[in-house]
Amino acid sequence: MSSWLGGLGSGLGQSLGQVGGSLASLSGQISNFTKDMLMEGTEEVEELPNSRRKEIEAIHAILRSENERLKKVCTDLEEKHEASELQIKQLSTSYRNQLQQKEVEISHLKARQSALQDQLLKLQSAAQSVNSGAGSVPATTAASSFSYGIGHHGSAFHDDDMDFGDIISSQQEINRLSNEVSRLESEVGHWRHIAQISKAQGSNSSDQSEICKLQNIIKELKQNRSQEIDDHQHEMSVLQNAHQQKLTEITRRHREELRDYEERIEELENLLQQDGSGIAVTDHSKIQEMQKTIQVLQTEKVESIKKTEELEDKIKGISKKLSSAENDRDVLKKEQERLNVENRQIIKECESLKLECGKLQSYAMKQSDTVTEKERICPQRTSVEEEVLRLQQALSDAENEIMRLSNLNQDNSLAEDNLKLKMHVQGLEKENSLLSQEKEELQVSLSKLSNDYEVIKSTATRDMDLDSELHDLRLNLEAKEQELKQSITEKEMLIAELEELDKQNQEATKHMILIKDQLSKQQNEGDNIISKLKEDLNDEKKRVHQLEDDKMNITTELDMQKEKLIQSELVLSDLHLTKQKLEDKVEDLVDQLNKSQNNNVNIQKENFELKERLKQNEEELSRIRDKLTQSLNQDSSSSFKDDLLEERETEIRNLKQTLAKIEQLNENLKKAAFDLKMENEKLVLACEDVRHQLEESIAGNNQISLEKNTIVEALKMEKGQLEAELCRAEKRLLEEASKYKQTIEELSNARSLSTSALQLEHERLIQLNQEKDFEIAQLKKNIEQMDIDHKETKKILTFSLEEQKQLTQLINEKEIFIEKLKERSSELQEELDKHTQALRKNENLKQTLEEKDRSLGSMKEENSHLKEELERLREQQSRAALVAEPKTLDCITELESEVSQLNVIKDSLEEEIKHHQKIIEDQNQSKMQLLQSLQEQKKEMDEFKYQHEQMNVTHTQLFLEKDEEIKTLQKMIEEIKTQRHEERQDIQTENSDIFQETKVQSLNIENGSEKHDLSKAETEKLVKGIKERELEIKLLNEKNISLTKQIDQLSKDEVGKLTQIIQQKDLEIQALTARVSSPPYTQDVVYHHQQLQAYAVEREKLLAVLNEKTRENSHLKTEYHKMMDIVAAKEAALIKLQDENKKLSTRFESSGQDMFRETVQNLSRIIREKDIEIDALSQKCQTLVTVLQTSSTGNEAGGVNSKQFEELLQERNKLKQQVKKMEEWKQQVMTTVQNMQRESAQLQEELHQLQAQVSVDSDNNSKLQVDYTGLIQSYEQNETKLKNFGQELAQVQHSIGQLCNTKDLLLGKLDIISPQLSSGSSLTSHSTESLKTVKADALRESSQEIEELRKSLQEKDETIRTLQENNHRLSDSVAATSELERKEHEQADSEIKQLKEKQDILQKSLKEKDLLIKAKSDQLLSLNENFTNKVNENELLRQAVTNLKERTLILEMNIRELKEENEKIVEMSREKETEYQALQETNMKFSMMLREREFECHSLKEKALAFEQLLKEKEQGKTGELNQLLNAVKSLQEKTVTFQKERDQVMLALKQKQMENTAAQNEVQHLRDKELRLNQELERLRNHLLETEDSYTREVLAAEDREAKLRKRVTVLEEKLVSSSNAMENASHQASLQVESLQEQLNIVSKQRDETALQLSMSQEQVKQYALSLSNLQMVLEHFQQEEKAMYSAELGKNKQLIAEWKKKAENLEEKLLLLQERLDEANAALDSASRLTEQLDLKEEQMEELKKQNELQQEMLDDVQKKLMNLVNSTEGKVDKILMRNLFIGHFHTPKNQRHEVLRLMGSILGIKREEMEQLLNDDQGGVTRWMTGWLGGGSKSVPNTPLRPNQQSVLNSSFSELFVKFLETESHPSVPPAKLSVRDMKPLGSPGRGKLDTNRPESFKDSAESRSGRRTDMNPFLAPRSAAVPLINPAGLGPSGPGHLLLKPISDVLPTFTPLPVLPDNSAGVVLKDLLKQ
Repeated sequence: MSSWLGGLGSGLGQSLGQVGGSLASLSGQISNFTKDMLMEGTEEVEELPNSRRKEIEAIHAILRSENERLKKVCTDLEEKHEASELQIKQLSTSYRNQLQQKEVEISHLKARQSALQDQLLKLQSAAQSVNSGAGSVPATTAASSFSYGIGHHGSAFHDDDMDFGDIISSQQEINRLSNEVSRLESEVGHWRHIAQISKAQGSNSSDQSEICKLQNIIKELKQNRSQEIDDHQHEMSVLQNAHQQKLTEITRRHREELRDYEERIEELENLLQQDGSGIAVTDHSKIQEMQKTIQVLQTEKVESIKKTEELEDKIKGISKKLSSAENDRDVLKKEQERLNVENRQIIKECESLKLECGKLQSYAMKQSDTVTEKERICPQRTSVEEEVLRLQQALSDAENEIMRLSNLNQDNSLAEDNLKLKMHVQGLEKENSLLSQEKEELQVSLSKLSNDYEVIKSTATRDMDLDSELHDLRLNLEAKEQELKQSITEKEMLIAELEELDKQNQEATKHMILIKDQLSKQQNEGDNIISKLKEDLNDEKKRVHQLEDDKMNITTELDMQKEKLIQSELVLSDLHLTKQKLEDKVEDLVDQLNKSQNNNVNIQKENFELKERLKQNEEELSRIRDKLTQSLNQDSSSSFKDDLLEERETEIRNLKQTLAKIEQLNENLKKAAFDLKMENEKLVLACEDVRHQLEESIAGNNQISLEKNTIVEALKMEKGQLEAELCRAEKRLLEEASKYKQTIEELSNARSLSTSALQLEHERLIQLNQEKDFEIAQLKKNIEQMDIDHKETKKILTFSLEEQKQLTQLINEKEIFIEKLKERSSELQEELDKHTQALRKNENLKQTLEEKDRSLGSMKEENSHLKEELERLREQQSRAALVAEPKTLDCITELESEVSQLNVIKDSLEEEIKHHQKIIEDQNQSKMQLLQSLQEQKKEMDEFKYQHEQMNVTHTQLFLEKDEEIKTLQKMIEEIKTQRHEERQDIQTENSDIFQETKVQSLNIENGSEKHDLSKAETEKLVKGIKERELEIKLLNEKNISLTKQIDQLSKDEVGKLTQIIQQKDLEIQALTARVSSPPYTQDVVYHHQQLQAYAVEREKLLAVLNEKTRENSHLKTEYHKMMDIVAAKEAALIKLQDENKKLSTRFESSGQDMFRETVQNLSRIIREKDIEIDALSQKCQTLVTVLQTSSTGNEAGGVNSKQFEELLQERNKLKQQVKKMEEWKQQVMTTVQNMQRESAQLQEELHQLQAQVSVDSDNNSKLQVDYTGLIQSYEQNETKLKNFGQELAQVQHSIGQLCNTKDLLLGKLDIISPQLSSGSSLTSHSTESLKTVKADALRESSQEIEELRKSLQEKDETIRTLQENNHRLSDSVAATSELERKEHEQADSEIKQLKEKQDILQKSLKEKDLLIKAKSDQLLSLNENFTNKVNENELLRQAVTNLKERTLILEMNIRELKEENEKIVEMSREKETEYQALQETNMKFSMMLREREFECHSLKEKALAFEQLLKEKEQGKTGELNQLLNAVKSLQEKTVTFQKERDQVMLALKQKQMENTAAQNEVQHLRDKELRLNQELERLRNHLLETEDSYTREVLAAEDREAKLRKRVTVLEEKLVSSSNAMENASHQASLQVESLQEQLNIVSKQRDETALQLSMSQEQVKQYALSLSNLQMVLEHFQQEEKAMYSAELGKNKQLIAEWKKKAENLEEKLLLLQERLDEANAALDSASRLTEQLDLKEEQMEELKKQNELQQEMLDDVQKKLMNLVNSTEGKVDKILMRNLFIGHFHTPKNQRHEVLRLMGSILGIKREEMEQLLNDDQGGVTRWMTGWLGGGSKSVPNTPLRPNQQSVLNSSFSELFVKFLETESHPSVPPAKLSVRDMKPLGSPGRGKLDTNRPESFKDSAESRSGRRTDMNPFLAPRSAAVPLINPAGLGPSGPGHLLLKPISDVLPTFTPLPVLPDNSAGVVLKDLLKQ
């Protein structure tokens, strides 16, 4: 099997590999083809465009076809892949089956191994028992010996993806297990040998302490050594990983270098082949450069050789060191034998290993240096590649120069150049060979290192083996130590138990501490092992990661190759994409246009929204205005209204500004939209331009093609000329070629040598690759083995942990056992103490008895003396003697009576104790029986559950089968419906009366099917369908025969006889109507009348029908062919359905109804075949009927053409042929019908069998239900019995209380008797002293006896108390068990209810399925009936109906028989129920009998009490009481007689019941013989009932035993009465005999005490048994609790999952809540800010109102100031300041003469004199002065305002006039008028917008007046106070519109805080005026 599977897998792999290779070769050819085509296209586009295009198009078409072919290939490959996957699935299933078989074999081997292990354990226990003194081998060694075997079994095959390797591994495991089994057998023999030797040898434990010490030393040394070996292995693994990484890097670089060399060689070869002649004419300079590079490479090569030699030396040194390390290891192996010296040598080994690690690290460093050197060599090689490119360029230049230098003959130079190139090539080849040698040497060194590594590995494995051996020795030593310790502790324990009990506790505690220490050590060792394993796991994970990285690198390389292929394909796609890009650009432009339009629409929408907002704002303004008007009407003050109006005006202005801004924005947006439209139009124009350009380019291409054609023609002309020249050149080249051939041959020889060397290198590389692949595979296998070892070690650890747990459990059990032993020892010691005390008492009593015997002898002598003295004294003192003698006799009699009473009481109490103990024993036995019965009931319940589950499984299977049958029936119904639709178009309904009969049949069938199973109904329906189909086939055959006969008649009589045929048909119709005279066929008669009318109509339409006949014939032929095709298709479908049916039958073979399904499938197949045949025959019949109709109607009408008749004859011949075919079909159908009849007989037999099976199943179900009810009743009876036992316990406790009361009464009476004795002793006379001594002795003896009796009574009380406690405990345990039983029964009831509910649900579903099946079957029947109504004839249908009725009668008879059988079975079950009830009644009677016997026991106890009372009365000394006692004895005898009679009656009743039971058992056995197959569980229940009956009989026997015991007690009492009467008569004579009898009684009491002690021990054992039973019950409870915990844990897991889901939902909701809260917080913050803003707005509004009030006041002030300023302006116009003119005049004279004309010019400019006039005046110096003076004096003003001089003007003399004038103007420019005082709050900020607006409304006159007046108000202004503090006068900016200057000379800006700014025009600024003056 495995070889076949392997061959199949290899064949698949080869086929897939071939397909992949073919695909790869195809893709490579295509890529090469595309590259060649692209290269050729680039070269030849210029020369031949048209032909090239055609070729490209052809190539394109070829590529497309190839692409399509490749796609087809891909699809084929995918299909093959799917097929291969299916095959692989099948193979995997077969593999899994094999694996299951192997697992079964493994389980068998495991069982065998466990058996062998058991044998081992037994042998070891035997060895331990033999070697108890010497410490034999413990069980731990066995565990260690087979722990490895157990560990290997854990690798079960849980994975789904099974491979061939898994089977191999399973086989390996089987082999390993067999080896382990053999090993275990050898170990068994070894242990047997050891056991035999140990029996022979003695126990020698001499030097145990020294052995222990040595073992501890060995353990420590082994631990140290194992740790050091682990560290060494870890370091070695790290070094190996580093070494492997470096090796991979070196190999990768070497491969890259080889690739570069190969590419370079290929290029050089190509160049040599193409242009061998061009090498000759290279430049000398380039050749020199090449030689230089060759020298450089040679030097580098020499250096690399030196480095490789150094590396080889280093490798040799390392190998020497490794050999020395191996020698060290050999020495260490020799030294391992000495245990004491191991530690030092391991340390030395560690040191040597560390040195080696250091050397290896240095070697690794040196290797990295070599790698870096090789990396340096790489760039030098790149320079060589650049030189190769230069050579290529030189070769191309040489090609060009060949044409020039063809005339010249430079052969010598060419030869020299060729030789140089050859030398160069040879040098390169030598370098290659040297490098390959270096590589091989490196590989050899690597192989040496790998061999060293393997040697190290082997040594490590040997060390590991030694470690394992040492570990086994450790385990053996530990086990021996434990056994030695256990033996020592056991000896000490035995000695200590004998000597002292305290030492036992101490030793036990020490033992516990030692065990704990050992366990802790074992745990530590296990932890160390686990840590080591974890480290190994981590190392292997690292290796796995490295391998994964390698895989990733390989995948990246593959991806690179794939990307190259994709790029080659993209080159083709780029050609197609160029056109698409242009189209995409156009589409992008259109998209941009659409986007711009959308943007315009959005802007328009925003405009509309803004307009709506404006409207809303306007509405709000109107509302606010209305409110303001209302508020103005309310307010009276006009000033407030003005303020409000001004505010509103300001707001309106703001709104207008905003409106203007919005309008600007709208305009901007419109402009942008317009721009976008313009851009769109431009883009459209650009698109059109692009299109025009494309058209122009196409036209240009056409023109270019024409031009190229002309050029081509010209080129052809030139080509002819060139060819002539080429012929000449070729002659020259041939001459040169002969010369060059020699050089080429030499080069080729050299090249062949190089190629052979390269091939050798290539083969070596391939071998190396293969070796490395093998190494990789080996490493992978090693990794897998390591994984398996890890798993095994894990399993070993788990097993060791389990063994540790078992050991702890054993230790705990031993501790419990030790505690129990301690308790027993303590109890035994207490009993020993009691026994010693009792022995001492007995010895004392014996001594006293001996003394009393002596005293009695002396007393007798004294009595004889006294008698003699009494006889003497009688004569003297007759009166005194008469008085004294009766008193002594009375005392003696009283004492004797007391003793006898106490003895009687003691006996009665002992008997009662024994009786109670027996009752307790009986109760315990009954309790144990009840527990057993409960356990059996539980088992039976579990079995019932299992049966119920099986029944559910079978039900589900039946449901599935029924569902499938329903589906098949639905399909059948659909097919039949489609057939009916086709037939309804052709054929009208013929008969409907048969439908009623079939309905009646269906109703009968439904009634039957309701009573029986569905299988019967379905089979009956299928049989009916088959018979109906058979009848239909017969009818159609008969119709065919009749039609053929009619056609023959037509052929004979032709046209003349058609009328006769019509008449015959009319006669047939009449006959049919006569036949159909019965009432149900009225519809058929009506239908025939309608047909007659239709025939009459058709006769009238004869000609038209005859014309269309030929067309119909052709149509019918085509339909016939189609029908034949349909029949063939249906046959194929039938075959497929048959196959499917076969598959389904194979699936459901397990359900036990194979024959039934096969029959159903055969019937369905036959029905389908018959359907097909009926369809074909019905269509043929229709065609024939139409032919007859047309022929008959045509014949009646007359006037028929001869051509038509000829056509009819031809059609007749064709129809005859068809009829022959149909006859053949008919024969086949007949054979099939016969086969069907045979099969129907078989089906009937199978039906009978199935009915029998169904009846048996129903019987079994009813019996199971009956048994279940019986079980419930038995359970209720057990509960009642438990209640009765509880009542009996209560009665026993009551009787114990009564006994305690009687004991108290007796003690009280004894106390009363003792003072009476003392009073009696006082009555004695003083005369007789000897009598007094006798009395005193007697009293002492009696008191001692009383005390002893009291002690015995106290002991009896203690026993009674213990018994009471035991009773209480038993009652508690019984209550607990009853509660547990109740809970279990409640659970069982709940489970039974659930099962009943499930049964109800299943029954409902079954009923629903039955109804569905019935409905579907009804549909089938109705459709079949319709079909038969349309096709069949009446008589044949009646026959079929009669046959079916007969069969239904037969089936009904069968049903009745089945019903009778069911009724019989029900009666049998009822009889069984009555028998069970009778058994229950007998059980109840037995229980009543038991209660009566117990009542009799109670009555006997009461009688015993009455006897005791009688005895007490007897003590009073009355003789009449004896008569009463005799009467009581007689009454007791009579009662005993009555009891005997009752017992006889009970025995008779029991015998009768036993007879009835035997009869019932016989009947039950008969029933069991009938119900063996399905009633095994019932047999168990019956066995249980028999056991209960046996228990009842046992209880009856116990009751009889009790009766016998009671009789014995009665006889004993009678004997005691007789003895007491004899003792009363002989009391006076036998006092001495009574003393002896008292001694005997004492002995008896001591014996009884021993018996009681034995009974106590027995009761204690019983108590222990009860404790064990309780512990068992607790175990059961814990098991149930664990199951409940498991259930709860599963439910908890589900709940936790739900909770986790809800938590996730809650977290999501919380996140949403947090988001909402954040939003709320933001909203709240916004609301807070809005509230603050509203508050600020309110404050600002209040401030605005206050400022407006102040503005009004200021306006009033300003009006006054304006008026004053107007007056001043009017007054000061045309006036000059006197002081100013005076200062100017004085300044003129103070200035020097050179500068006076400047002063005059200033004065003139001030006075308004022009420049020209001033120049004329200055030219006339003399006259000018006079004129100036006169004019000035003449024009002086009178009213000049007095301006006080400043202190600044005092120091004017030294400065120039212009400076003084400037200072003057500064002083005059300061305002001195005090402004209106305002608060800081009322002030507006500097940059307030309202300021400038107010200025615009004021008049210019007001401005001028303000300007003139403002110079006088600054002194009082608080905001300008000092110049340095307030504002700097010089502008810091320094550059304004008027240049640098003073702030006061500029217009008043926003720098200074002012209320009414006074702007000055720029023309009037002071700086400009000064500049003008200075210029002049």
